[in-house]
Amino acid sequence: MGAKRNETEAHRHLKVLAIDWARSQGWLIAAAEVRVPKSGYRADAAAMGRGVAGRAALFECKQARADLLKDSHDDAATRRQLTAALKRRSKLEKLLGEHRPDLRRGDSLFAEFDSWNFGKLEHKGYQALLGEIATLQGRLGAGTKFSKMLRYQSADFLYLVVEDDIYADAEIPAGWGLLVRKNAALELRRKPVALDAGESQRRALLEAIALRATRAVAEPRVD
Repeated sequence: MGAKRNETEAHRHLKVLAIDWARSQGWLIAAAEVRVPKSGYRADAAAMGRGVAGRAALFECKQARADLLKDSHDDAATRRQLTAALKRRSKLEKLLGEHRPDLRRGDSLFAEFDSWNFGKLEHKGYQALLGEIATLQGRLGAGTKFSKMLRYQSADFLYLVVEDDIYADAEIPAGWGLLVRKNAALELRRKPVALDAGESQRRALLEAIALRATRAVAEPRVD
């Protein structure tokens, strides 16, 4: 199995366990670090059953709480935060406009409809607020890896693979199954929602697994 240079042994071990577990469930065609077709993402592991009726499963492995939270921002929570930040910006700009009439652009026939030039305003609170809004908009625009893979139905089953002490139940992404490492094996704590990836996605995923497995044979192991 090929390994990323900055990958920890614990994360690598979770991928091995995920593939072992998948094969125990009948998904015998499997590989690590598989590019997921039509998504732009790479799954830590992917597996498929054999034959026309074979279904596909993807696995995301998280060894640390910080890694889990980074990929599982809640879209609804982000929208609420962005809405609140935009309201704060509107109020702040109104106050700034009252105290800094020199920032009025004068681009309208009526003063009350003028726009304001806040771009070069040296106000730390305002600039920090703009930075917060940009971060939230970027996060929401990109979506989260977990929510997008579910929405795209990237596979028939999606699993999060974690260490036993890094998560709270509320942090597990909706629709994903949960596999927790117990000693040298994985324990299924939550079943995933059954999706329908479709034949086209399954064929593309099978090709991606085969391609990754072929490349892995030629890759030197990085310890």
